[in-house]
Amino acid sequence: MSRGSALPATSAGLGLRRALLGALRSAAPGDFDFLECAPENWIGVGGRFGEALDELSRRHPLVCHGLSLSLGGVEPFDQTFLFKLRRFLERHRVPVYSEHLSYCSDDGQLYDLMPIPFTDEAVRHVAGRIREVQDMLGRRIAVENVSYYAAPYQAMAEIDFVNAVLAEADCELLLDVNNVYVNAINHRYDPLDFLARLPGERIAYYHVAGHYDEADDLKVDTHGAAVKADVWQLLDLACERFGPRPALLERDFNFPPYAELVAEVAKMREVLARHAAPAGQRHVGA
Repeated sequence: MSRGSALPATSAGLGLRRALLGALRSAAPGDFDFLECAPENWIGVGGRFGEALDELSRRHPLVCHGLSLSLGGVEPFDQTFLFKLRRFLERHRVPVYSEHLSYCSDDGQLYDLMPIPFTDEAVRHVAGRIREVQDMLGRRIAVENVSYYAAPYQAMAEIDFVNAVLAEADCELLLDVNNVYVNAINHRYDPLDFLARLPGERIAYYHVAGHYDEADDLKVDTHGAAVKADVWQLLDLACERFGPRPALLERDFNFPPYAELVAEVAKMREVLARHAAPAGQRHVGA
């Protein structure tokens, strides 16, 4: 399956948000190594925003993280959207496209990421839909482990469900380190055991983000705060186990001064570099 140019394993990226366009376009070399965007927010966009995207994708590698496929849903995929998505990924030479391991539609868009029941039937259903998307796009995709606050039905543990989907669909994993931490606190499991049981060879890249401490035993994945020390430590442990992968800092609102975001990107890059193989860097997306 076709893929774009490779990303070095120690790449550190930043989310492409319209509120940051000015800072991103005038960024100094080395502020970030790649950008990530939600294609739904950019497909068909023209004018000054379209020009900004074209400029940024010429200057920096661009990965894409989808919002609306609803991989766990039952509604047929929008074939026209998938055609436009494939053209968008090819036009911008996108090395990795990812989506959430969740559903977000039920006779219309729900505008939230809903948890999928952890059952054998759901594994078969979701894996089949992932394979359908991969066939339409002509590439393997990555699916992200998502944060969830209610479990509608669990015939198996979260880690077993994730692994079964990855194997059945033969897809890659976008490992969201913050989501592992949040879920481990909220659902009372060991995040290190979760990491230990993941298939490291399938990890395409990492997500790192901030969360809100509602209580000692309740964390809320917000993407609206600085990354916390425990999440940095978990990223370090993931890199120790799996080696470095490209990592993306997610920040969706409540933006601090741009320099603070750059400092977090630099910290992410430092973590990755500590675990880089001395003989050379591994790549993803080749």
